[in-house]
Amino acid sequence: MVRHNELELITVEEAIKIIDLNSSLNQKTEQRPLLKGEGFVLSEDVISPINMPPFRQSAMDGYAINMHDSNQYSLIGEIQAGDSKNPTLKKGEAVRIFTGAAVPDSANCVVMQEKVIRNKREIEVQNNPLLQANIRPLGEQSKIGEIALKKGTLLNPAAIGFLTTLGITSAKVYKKPSIAVIATGNELVAAGQSLKHGQIYESNSLMLSVSLNKYGYQNNETYNVPDDYNSTLKLLKNTIENKDIVIVSGGISVGDYDYVGKALTELKTKELFYKIKQKPGKPLYFGKNNHTFIFALPGNPAAALSCFYIYVLRHLKRMCGESSYEPKQIEATSNSNYLKKGDRAQFLKAFYQEGKIEILEGQSSSMLHTFAIANALVYLSSDAKEIVKGDLINAILL
Repeated sequence: MVRHNELELITVEEAIKIIDLNSSLNQKTEQRPLLKGEGFVLSEDVISPINMPPFRQSAMDGYAINMHDSNQYSLIGEIQAGDSKNPTLKKGEAVRIFTGAAVPDSANCVVMQEKVIRNKREIEVQNNPLLQANIRPLGEQSKIGEIALKKGTLLNPAAIGFLTTLGITSAKVYKKPSIAVIATGNELVAAGQSLKHGQIYESNSLMLSVSLNKYGYQNNETYNVPDDYNSTLKLLKNTIENKDIVIVSGGISVGDYDYVGKALTELKTKELFYKIKQKPGKPLYFGKNNHTFIFALPGNPAAALSCFYIYVLRHLKRMCGESSYEPKQIEATSNSNYLKKGDRAQFLKAFYQEGKIEILEGQSSSMLHTFAIANALVYLSSDAKEIVKGDLINAILL
């Protein structure tokens, strides 16, 4: 692996460009039940098997009429939602009708009940009704044989609801990748165990796994490996052979006991980039081994989570069909002053509320407490020097 000096660090923008160039669409697809399809992306067009609505449908409670020259109509019946009745209305006749019910073929208007005075078997319309008013036409949303939803559509609750109204129960989608999350370090102990002097509780693998689950990448497994070259090499070889994505936390820097880079080189992994001119998260690695992508994140928790939001999530979203994915950004007024030290770009943990944003105390790459209360990241480019209270600034919502 090439070890870059400070002058050879790539910029944040260059790293994102490399991510996008290597986030080719996953060709693995699956037929997935809609009940478990939220967050997946359609891998083919969905063709409507029926007209929707499958009949002329009343848009409200009221009266279906066959219009004539008078405002007086004879009431000859009633149609509820789900009824299969299709009475023939002569001119000047009406039926009571409810929202969602099938409008008789012979009716040419539905008058809302608030505009009608009813006298036993007769109604008086209080306004001048318009032809086809309040009638949803056959196939208004989707016609049989037409594309209901296009390939590349994200299945959100509304999309799933719409497909279900067409009688569809499953759809072909891009498969989510299998992911390994590896935490490295001799000092790491599982929560619940007793700590010895010099040890800390391991949190990164759980934090990253929960983050993956939150965004719908639930096919992930966590592993721990000590700072031992052979153990690191063996685990990386196994996960690279069996997973689509490998995310490593720690062991990627240049310390005497950082073995991840050396092991990746021995496994003939292609380095796509290593080290970014940013803070936190400078020692970020992105590579590819056959069909498996590898992210090696810094060991410091806040740095690892920042890199996950900016780079890993972007790669996952795009390879799973969200080709135009960009993190949600807002413009807000700064409630803080902040003076940047050095010339590296920075991602600052912040809290956004009602158009205002506050840069939080405790920006160290090791501090998760600040991240726990943050709901945004403020990006300062390498050229930016400071933020002054009252400035309009852009932030990425988490």
